[in-house]
Amino acid sequence: MKIGITGGIGSGKTTVCKIFETLGIPVYYADERAKSLMESDLNIVEQVKNLFGQSAYLKNGHLNRSLIASIVFQDNSKLKALNAFVHPAVFQDAERWHLSQKGVPYTLKEAALLFESGSSENLDKIITVFAPKELRIHRVVERDGSLREAVEGRMKKQMSEEEKMRLADFVIFNDGKHPLINQVLKIHRNILAIKKK
Repeated sequence: MKIGITGGIGSGKTTVCKIFETLGIPVYYADERAKSLMESDLNIVEQVKNLFGQSAYLKNGHLNRSLIASIVFQDNSKLKALNAFVHPAVFQDAERWHLSQKGVPYTLKEAALLFESGSSENLDKIITVFAPKELRIHRVVERDGSLREAVEGRMKKQMSEEEKMRLADFVIFNDGKHPLINQVLKIHRNILAIKKK
């Protein structure tokens, strides 16, 4: 089975994924793989340069993330053009990865834009990690040293938490009030039960 896990910026998706990993469930981190493919896949590198210019990459070959982020933040058409070739590449990469995982009951695909990219349609079940807006902003400001305005700007570009919760099969509340491990174990058992049917 292929299970997706999503949630808005600062919701704590990675923390939840680490708990699943302790249960022996392999996790595909889509956002990390996207960054990796943008540096290693020559076809994607060429397309990124065509879209953003040679300065899209630093002298050491790494992606000039701050430049690209500043451009796509201002220009939605550039963001759409970037996603149009990065999302399909990540989708194919995730499929290959999933097929390579042997002897596990299911795999997890972690992605912030699981619904927005359309990749949710190819998954058996979806988990959404929810945290209140103020807590999410606080976490990202602490983690990345971002400005509050920048975090709110990124949030506006993502699907609302309410919509994600409505579309998901399972919701994990990462609000500091509900113990995470208990919630993960319950979902893990549910997925195993579904798989047995």
